[in-house]
Amino acid sequence: MKNDSKGRVTKDGIRIFEEADFSGMHAAGALAARILDDIAPLVQPGTTTGHIDAAITKLVDEAGATSATIGYKGYQHASCISVNHVVCHGIPGDKRLKEGDILNVDVTVIVDGWYGDTSRMYVAGKLSRKAERLIQITHDALFEGINAVKPGNTFGDIGHAIQSFVEANRMSVVRDFCGHGLGRVFHAPPNVLHYGRSGTGAVLEPGMFFTIEPMVNLGRPETKILADDWTAVTRDKSLSAQFEHSIGVTETGCQIFTLSPGGKFHPTWG
Repeated sequence: MKNDSKGRVTKDGIRIFEEADFSGMHAAGALAARILDDIAPLVQPGTTTGHIDAAITKLVDEAGATSATIGYKGYQHASCISVNHVVCHGIPGDKRLKEGDILNVDVTVIVDGWYGDTSRMYVAGKLSRKAERLIQITHDALFEGINAVKPGNTFGDIGHAIQSFVEANRMSVVRDFCGHGLGRVFHAPPNVLHYGRSGTGAVLEPGMFFTIEPMVNLGRPETKILADDWTAVTRDKSLSAQFEHSIGVTETGCQIFTLSPGGKFHPTWG
């Protein structure tokens, strides 16, 4: 694996990247986002999650990129696909989607050594009203967090913005999983919590790269891991949703590396 760029590391262990590094992250993020655009038509009742993952694997290969998840801690798929009450890390397989199922598809690719990591929600068929509201609140919570990203703010400001918005809408934020730093490695400091108190945590500086990826439950926030040691589900079996962007802090705010080129980040784009 290549070494990180020449940027310095803060006392909290967070790498500060250089301005030239943004282009590499944009290229990786753009590919991950395009792949998620391209698989959108496959999400239909009757389709298996394994079929969607196979299409993702093919798209990664055709782009000359590398999947960051195949081989990661023994994982053997190019995506995580989490359906209904699965919070994250759902394993693609023979499960056929049913009418009204909601699913998060999470893809990470490596392009020229840079990692592009993003996920978004889809629906098979027609959204139910409660699922639509959950998805909308989760989507908006991500952008509440992104709007808190600017130099001088803290990671606690990001978490507080997300948590306060979600809880005001009578839903809950998952606390067992968080966002993370990335760049030329998959996971690096900091842990980006989706809850917290304003003014706490490390101070944001230009050149920090990380994901924000809130998981929101219609019910309680508790999760459990299934026997496969990967799949996380809601303990109360309530629906869960997640959206994820990779971003870089700039002098005035941030840049999103994983914007959907086709405007398909939200499942009601059509």
